Amino acid sequence: MAMKTAERERSFVPLFWLLFSAGGMASAMLVPALLLMFGFVFPLGWAAEPDHARLSMIVMHPITRLALFGICVVFLFHWAHRFKYTLYDGLQVKHLNEIINTFCYGGALVGSIVAGWILWRL
Repeated sequence: MAMKTAERERSFVPLFWLLFSAGGMASAMLVPALLLMFGFVFPLGWAAEPDHARLSMIVMHPITRLALFGICVVFLFHWAHRFKYTLYDGLQVKHLNEIINTFCYGGALVGSIVAGWILWRL
């Protein structure tokens, strides 16, 4: 039996779910470590604080900038996806689908562009 090849409409939903899950994984791994280091370890003197020159040298490396940009992008798209579904499920405003999508994902895109611009200008 021959199947007809039908044009399927492509959806961006899997891409947004991919960015959401990457942002959730990155935030679950990085935020507790950063809070521990900068909230307890350095202020309590358990380890020597990194000096400005050392941190500047690390951030000036192109691979570090690329990694920071990637982290910013997935964090912002994680926020956008979570906020979108908070509005959908929490406030029940599903009738404003286009406006919410534009605000959430457009805001994440603009934030990603700003993060890239800031990292490029360092």
